[in-house]
This record gives sequence, structure tokens and C-alpha cells, in this order.
Amino acid sequence: MNTVGIDVSKGKSMVAVARPFGQVVLKPFSVSHLSSELRKLAISLKSLEGETRVILEHTGRYYEPIALMLHTAGLFVSAVNPKLIKDYGNNSLRQAKTDKADALKIARYGLDNWAELRLYTPMDTIRYQLKTLNRQYALYTKNKTALKNNLISLLDQTYPGVNALFTSPVREDGHQKWVDFATTFWHVEGVRSLSLNAFTQRYHKWCKRHGYSFSSAKAAEIHAASKEQIAILPKDSLTKMLIQQAVQSLNALSKVASSLRLEMKDIAQQLPEYPVVMAMYGVGDSLGPQLMAEIGDVRRFHKRNALTAFAGVDPKANQSGTRESKSNPATKHGSPKLRKTLFLVMETLIKKSPLDDPVFQFMDKKRAEGKPYHVYMTAGANKFLRIYYGKVREYLATLVDTLE
Repeated sequence: MNTVGIDVSKGKSMVAVARPFGQVVLKPFSVSHLSSELRKLAISLKSLEGETRVILEHTGRYYEPIALMLHTAGLFVSAVNPKLIKDYGNNSLRQAKTDKADALKIARYGLDNWAELRLYTPMDTIRYQLKTLNRQYALYTKNKTALKNNLISLLDQTYPGVNALFTSPVREDGHQKWVDFATTFWHVEGVRSLSLNAFTQRYHKWCKRHGYSFSSAKAAEIHAASKEQIAILPKDSLTKMLIQQAVQSLNALSKVASSLRLEMKDIAQQLPEYPVVMAMYGVGDSLGPQLMAEIGDVRRFHKRNALTAFAGVDPKANQSGTRESKSNPATKHGSPKLRKTLFLVMETLIKKSPLDDPVFQFMDKKRAEGKPYHVYMTAGANKFLRIYYGKVREYLATLVDTLE
């Protein structure tokens, strides 16, 4: 038996081959992530005597080209969580941290865990696209939040509280009413310098031009509130440029984020588990595709505990001798993106409070027991994933039986 340890980095990897009893078959050597070199590596590894298994760390996107090439060449490839490799014993007082040492360490890990190594299977195209879109959506959403906070900070110096004037939801194109309002009425003097009748007429034209609902009572409310606001920056061309540039940047990112969200929904609809996931309470057009993107094919998890561990919402075991802790924190060793999505689902459940939903009932019970916020939210995420696992696995199994 041969284990191939690959320490992955950007553009190249360090490869080492070992056998039981400390025998090093191939000393560590470097391989670039080029198709020609990876094909040569695959041929070389397949020529080794005995069964060969390739082990590499599941690190970002860097491992995917080499894992895909070797898997396609017919080799057994296993992508291992880096945490497992890090916690694996070096059996040495000398703590060497080099690519060569790491490659040998990964190879030794493969020998000691030969029977437990799981076969790497590339995600199908749809799931891969969905996950890539979700990562881009998360990036644009994060930057959108930063730009939104920046705009509010600027407006606090020209029109304080303008972001709280409207409660209209975000439109499909990413526009928000308060942002579009601030584009035209970027300074409080632009409102209070007008009479109530003049502002009402101008506000009515603005609503008609931008496709928003008009209310004369709302116009009166805005006009009355503007008389109490204190502006720091003057109403001049420089201030107008700062505000409008901030608005344009926010609207541009909002448009991209909205288009990505719609594209994610369209792609997620092509997955077989889509109707089951979307039927779960707390999952909407945005969070549903995000869940499916981060979880992937649920059949790759052999049991419920594997899925909760992947999400990092499983409690740490803490027992020694006669002492056994009853309340343990979550491991948080899994996917932070998935945990974030789960917490958004839990927040929806807390806000909506559906009394017939088992996840909300469970969280409400923990909350009634006096558990802290993060404790009952994590416990709810754990239960939600277990239900998700059971429903989706059962549905996919039924779907396969029907097709057969």
C-alpha cells in the first residue's frame, strides 16, 4: 500500500510517497499545477506497486485542479479537512514546518487512517456553479454593506435620519427607496427650503418617475421632520458630489448582488432537492439557494452527525473519568459560510415564531430554560440540519426509486 501526501499551495504542490513502517518511496518533490505535469504525476503514481491512495488537504480552491486531474486519471483521491492534518501527531520534539515535512506528514496520516479515507468526488457542474455564485454573492453583499454604512455616515452630515424615512423592501433591481430619495434630496435644505405644497408636488413627481407609491401624508411627515434636522456639511457642489458618488457606488453593487441572487435561484431550481428545501420554514428565495450551495449533495454525508460537524454546530465532547460536562460550546470547525446562513434562517424563525415548526419549538424551549442567545441559536441550527438531512435524503432516495 502506498500513500501519496500532497501539500497544496497556490500554483504548485509538494508530493511525497510513503509506505508502512516509515518507508519513504519517493522523497518530497514539487509539482506545478499544469495539465502536462499533473498527467506525468498520475502516470508515475499509477506505476507504483500495490494499491495507491492520494491524500491532500481540502484548502480553498487550490486543491481542486490537482484533485480533479488525479481523480479523472483513475487514482483514489481523498480530500481531508486541514484541521485533521494539523491535529495529527508529528511524533517528534522538533517542530519542522516546511512543505516537504508537511507532505510526509500527510502521507503518514493516510497510512494511519487508510480504512477511513473517503473518496473525493467532484461536484457536478450545477452545484459547482451554485457554490461559486454564492461565494461571489457573499463578497458583493459584504462590500454592499460597507458602502451602505458609508452612505449613511455621509448623509448623517447632510440629512440625518433620511435612511429611516422609508421601510419599503429592496426591489428586484437592488434599488431602495431611501437611497433613491437621497439621490435627489441629498441635503435637508432641499426639503425644508420648500413650502409644504411645493415639496408635496415635487415628491409626487419623484415617486411617479421612480415607480414608488405616493402618499401626501408621508410627504407632510417628511417635510415636518426636516425642520428639526441639523446639517453639518453645507449644501454645495462638493457635498453633492460626495453623496451622489456614494449612491452610485452602492446602487452598482446592489444591482450586481441582486442579479447574482436571481441567478442563484434559477440554478438552484435545477437541483432535485429544491422543492423540499424551499418548503422548510425560514428558507426563502435567498437563503434556500445559499443552503444548497454550501451543503452540496447531502448524500456525501454518511450520517446526520457528519453534516452537523461539517457546519461546525455540533457540541464539543468534554468528559474525563467521572466528570462529564453537560453544556459544551460548538466546535466551529466546519464551514463558516454555512453557519452564517443557518443563523440567518434561525433569525427568521425567531422573528416569525411559527408555533407549529419543530425547530422553533425546540429553540423556544431552550430559550424558556434560560439558555443564552448563541446557545439556543446553535442548538436550533443543529436540529434544522438534522431535519434537512432526513427530508432531503429521503426525497432523493424516493426520486431514485421512482426513476428506476
